[in-house]
Amino acid sequence: MSVPSHSPRPDGEPVPDAVFAEMLRAARALLAMRHPLDAEIGVSEMLGSWWGLSMPGTPGADVERRLGEGLVAHAAASGTAAGLALLSGIAALGTSRRQRILAKKGVLDLSGQGVGRPTWAAALGAARPVAAYVSGSRFGDTDDIICTFRHECDPDPGEEAKADGSGHALIAVVDHNSGGVLRDAWVTTKVGRLLEHCRAEAADNPMATFEPLDLGRARDLLEAAVARTDRRLADSTAAHTDPDTAAHGPGLTGRSLAAHHALLRARIRVLPHAPESAAEPVWRHDRRAMLAARFLASDEAAELSDSYAASRCVDHIIDYGCDRDAGRPLRVSPRKVEAFLLSWLPRRVVLLPAEQEAMPHVLAAWIRWTGPRSGLPDIAVGATLDALWEATTPFTTSYRDPSASFGLNQEAIRRLLPDRDLSALPRRMFAFPLLASDLLEESAGDFDPSTSAGRRALLRLDHFGEYDAPAAHRGRHETPADGGATDHGTTEDGARAATEAELTAHEHLAERLWHGEPPALWAAAQRLLDRGLSRPAVLRTLLDTLASAQDGEEPTAALEDL
Repeated sequence: MSVPSHSPRPDGEPVPDAVFAEMLRAARALLAMRHPLDAEIGVSEMLGSWWGLSMPGTPGADVERRLGEGLVAHAAASGTAAGLALLSGIAALGTSRRQRILAKKGVLDLSGQGVGRPTWAAALGAARPVAAYVSGSRFGDTDDIICTFRHECDPDPGEEAKADGSGHALIAVVDHNSGGVLRDAWVTTKVGRLLEHCRAEAADNPMATFEPLDLGRARDLLEAAVARTDRRLADSTAAHTDPDTAAHGPGLTGRSLAAHHALLRARIRVLPHAPESAAEPVWRHDRRAMLAARFLASDEAAELSDSYAASRCVDHIIDYGCDRDAGRPLRVSPRKVEAFLLSWLPRRVVLLPAEQEAMPHVLAAWIRWTGPRSGLPDIAVGATLDALWEATTPFTTSYRDPSASFGLNQEAIRRLLPDRDLSALPRRMFAFPLLASDLLEESAGDFDPSTSAGRRALLRLDHFGEYDAPAAHRGRHETPADGGATDHGTTEDGARAATEAELTAHEHLAERLWHGEPPALWAAAQRLLDRGLSRPAVLRTLLDTLASAQDGEEPTAALEDL
């Protein structure tokens, strides 16, 4: 079921009752269901109808809260069997703890009024985990995490099916080329047939893998994937800064993931905790440098003519594998090559012309070096190289020059992107717009954003119209006494002097924007800009939000509510 077009508006107006009335009418179908799994899927589909919706000016968490809790309130006020059935489902599958608590209260209220509960209501969310498996390929692009469950009302299975866990299986697809987010989820009651197919595929296909998985480990993997998916959806720029893959797959809320995400979360909650959670490998800078040095000293890298460009290129290759691929820089595959070359690299890294030319050749040498080390057969290494050469032409023709794309000269690019992180350009220009101007060409040393003095000079000039040059440069920028800055920081045109507290607050905000921490900060700024607020108004709102956060407390929740 889809949410009607007259759902919550960005100005915060109440959701029309007609929206919830339509959902409650759809909930009547729950009364005809006999098995708890069917009811769980029906409720999950309803809760997924607005999951991931983007509404201008309304954060995703607010959409979820207003629609989810609004539906609970409407169902509780209906006094009907359909309302009680829906509340029973939300009490077990609600996507937030508050949502589930409100639904349970509604169930008690309606039950106290004599409204009858469906026979399956007590079994919702009570499926027992039986076993877990992981299916994939030696390329490692995706993992299909298979968890099997049983309801107490399920028929007694045969001996073979019992060994695998009859009842139903929930399959979640984790896409490692997109940063480990969930790509799909679905349910089947044909558990035996599914597992038999996976085992046969692993036996017949040398590239296929299928292994049993500890239930606690399955919970860790699924919780991490859900958290990454939630963060991606919460980022209002995700559709632009982090596309799905080079193959342009469906979005995160496509396929059946939206319909099953509430059921998936409920099933994760009944999985046992692992005794010790296995953390992703940590690749410190020294470890990455050592790996790069080993590669550059190898026979595969011997034919690379430009050693400096090769060194820079392999640094980016390793960073991508460490930061985006669960700490697996040695993993190579056709899809990973395409995602790196055509998606991540053009949006995240500023390459010099020599590095652009060298990148495909360095990546080819890297594939030849790492493929055998990660256990790939020759045919798989060859397929990965074929994908690389097919992607080379699109890469060379589509890689954009930031100076041409954004109308910035090379010196401005250098000031704004000393780390060559292209994805940071919009938020850094928002934090320090003067860095992109020609006004600093003759005094760039006074406005170095890497130093506190430089940042404060930029902010003083930007926000307060004042420029107080450091002592070492005072003579060069000194103005006549009747028009320059006085010892008290006042200017002739009456612009008020910036107090130390104000400058400190602006510097704190600008530093956060520069580094992109927390991610919710820049996402909130963009939402406010989209609503028509001016830059000064956006900055003031962000400053007030940061100031309202308690000492040591991250302001993410408050920023998401903006």
